[in-house]
Amino acid sequence: MKTLFTGADILTEENGIYKTLKHACLGVENDTICYIGESIPEEPYDVIRDFSGKLLIPGLINGHTHTPMTLLRGLGSDQNLQTWLYDYIFPTEDKLRAQDIRVGTDLALLEMLSTGTTSFTDMYNFTEETVAACTDAGIKANLCRPVQEFDSNADPRENFRIRESMELFRGFHHAAEDRIRIDFAIHAEYTSNESTVRYYSELAAENHGRMHLHMSETKTEHEECIARRGKTPAAYFRDCGTFLSPTAAAHCVWVSEEDIEIMAQCGVTAMHNPSSNMKLGSGFAPVEKMRQRGVNVTLGTDGAASNNNLNMFEELHLASIIHNGYMTDPTVMKPEITFAMATRNGALQQGREDTGALVVGKKADVVAIDLHRPHLFPNPDTLSTLCYTAQGNDVCMTMVNGKVLYENGEFKTIDAERVYALAAESVAYLGI
Repeated sequence: MKTLFTGADILTEENGIYKTLKHACLGVENDTICYIGESIPEEPYDVIRDFSGKLLIPGLINGHTHTPMTLLRGLGSDQNLQTWLYDYIFPTEDKLRAQDIRVGTDLALLEMLSTGTTSFTDMYNFTEETVAACTDAGIKANLCRPVQEFDSNADPRENFRIRESMELFRGFHHAAEDRIRIDFAIHAEYTSNESTVRYYSELAAENHGRMHLHMSETKTEHEECIARRGKTPAAYFRDCGTFLSPTAAAHCVWVSEEDIEIMAQCGVTAMHNPSSNMKLGSGFAPVEKMRQRGVNVTLGTDGAASNNNLNMFEELHLASIIHNGYMTDPTVMKPEITFAMATRNGALQQGREDTGALVVGKKADVVAIDLHRPHLFPNPDTLSTLCYTAQGNDVCMTMVNGKVLYENGEFKTIDAERVYALAAESVAYLGI
């Protein structure tokens, strides 16, 4: 099947340089972009669609989230991280059943697809339910079952979370025509003992896996790690062999200069979550310092319980402005920097070299923005419009691997009304 979109503005990228083609064409053959140009191609297409008044951009990649936590949206608001986790989140999560995970994921997919996300990286339990939801929906995802161990004397070879993580990796890595990839995951330094971290890190390296973890999210976490281990979380994970695998570390709000050097040397990606960090009062991640040292920085929403949404356009907006204000320098976070964090950098984090930009030969992960909105006119600078002005509900089409999953309020692969009904049942069961 070959489809040609005509008359659209198209945001292209080459070697990090973005350019907007006006009234141009984008061709898709099966799951791949086969043409981009300002003239109509001579070769025939099965379907031709007039997308005049639309802007085509690469799909957004949510670098860090916990999709089933849509059911916990708003729970324990206005608390610090430790109180929020231990008094509100962990007790409620203990009640979650497999069916709650599935419907929570489906609800998240509705939100993400309708706001332009085509791929995401997720950490949560009952992960096979999230695998099934993503497979059915048609979205891309890097998924992982987090490992924890609170018993300091526990034998890591008997850790059921590690067993489940390995079963997930062996059963679903590269599933659904490679839309589903399984990563390894250590929840955090403070939720596992050292022998577990070392053992599991060895397994990840032996299996050529990618690692996902939380690191230096709060000042308390960072300083308690130093007091407990005599080193920062970054140094601890390095010394445990965790960074021998390609690692994506969420938050990195309190990383030191030495930590940033470790991250740069070990190729660790920093997943920036501005909404969650601001809501929980965690602080401002040193994004510019990390970027200057060559650290790959991506954007994520975190879970809906600490955000409280999964709208990547909101993350684009916040990341584009808060650091300029904090550093009193309006040139720190230019739109081309933050947009790359939400697309190309996210693809690099996930190990997906075939997406993250609208380029011939890459997968057709394409989002359409309806420019016929009052707040989107005029539009002299596409990247500025995307980062400072556009909203998630300006998305009118989301395509993954050449398949339209959402268009003009209609979900093509998910029964939205059924999801809403089942989600209401789960929320009632959880007592939220």
